[in-house]
Amino acid sequence: MASKDIIKPATVLAFEKKLVPSDGRFYGTTWDKRVEAATPLKLQEKSVRGTISNRLKKALQDDPAKLDAEVEKPNLQTVDSCALGSDQDTLKLSFTLKILSGVEKPSACNSTAFNASYAQAAKNYIDSKGFTELAKRYATNIANGRFLWRNRVGADRIEVSVKVLNQGEDANWTFDAKDKAIGIKDFSSNHPDIAELAAKIADTLSGKREFLLLEINSYAQVGLAQDVYPSEELVLDKGNSKSKKSKILYHIDGVAGMHSQKIGNALRTIDTWYPQPEDGDSIGPIAIEVYGAVTNLGKAYRGPKDKVDFYTLFDKFARGGALGTDEQHYVMAVLVRGGVFGESGKD
Repeated sequence: MASKDIIKPATVLAFEKKLVPSDGRFYGTTWDKRVEAATPLKLQEKSVRGTISNRLKKALQDDPAKLDAEVEKPNLQTVDSCALGSDQDTLKLSFTLKILSGVEKPSACNSTAFNASYAQAAKNYIDSKGFTELAKRYATNIANGRFLWRNRVGADRIEVSVKVLNQGEDANWTFDAKDKAIGIKDFSSNHPDIAELAAKIADTLSGKREFLLLEINSYAQVGLAQDVYPSEELVLDKGNSKSKKSKILYHIDGVAGMHSQKIGNALRTIDTWYPQPEDGDSIGPIAIEVYGAVTNLGKAYRGPKDKVDFYTLFDKFARGGALGTDEQHYVMAVLVRGGVFGESGKD
């Protein structure tokens, strides 16, 4: 094999994602009968008259008459909403999750030497680490119901039921997602059921089994007739939208739903290895991203300047260079996420 110093980069390099969630579907039920009965939740359309609340130009701020005239203008909106029925107090969110093996094999790579070098590095990681740390973190994010997102906030009780759907297996677990022993800020839990689920995930990612298929049902007791929060659709051209809605929610054949991408983002929110802010004010785990991007904060926590971004670490890792344990976990987590990582041949 060529030495790591002369291995040419792969200009075509891609990895298929290994955590594959389905879209989530929303149902309404009651806590006491959450397993026995649930009805699909439909979207509802509302037309409301809002008030002007945006920042005003200086000319309007300094002229009370103009401000009054501006406030009098109607702010008419048509929006989608979703809520539990009048006799329902619990949201049920259901989806399936498929976990695949084969992370040591790119789906596309046009450099034989690079492919061989990466395969050896991945094998070394599997032999020494076995994906146990990543699997524990994925299992914890299933158990703590992170994928509920906003629906998790203000819930009195949350339960997550996990069932293995592989033929010939009948393993299942039930988690109290608000149990402090599980936690949502870190991954230090020693919960025995999380350990069992993590072992199956680790075996799959390590190639000891071809795939793992899970059915996940979560129940959040949010209160009678309370609003719940499906995914919101991104409408790029609102000017030509026939509906003229200011908020359009996601549905699957009429059933309120959550995007598989949003569920996947929650499951891979396991990166606690990024450089912590100098003021020590940690935001907790962030999603596995190439540059550690946290879009709602407008910040990238893994900048190339600091040499902690994926490409800097991966180029070193894949060519046989030495990385710290946490850096190896991060690199392999990005590859589990999947993506296109080829290096431009024009530089």
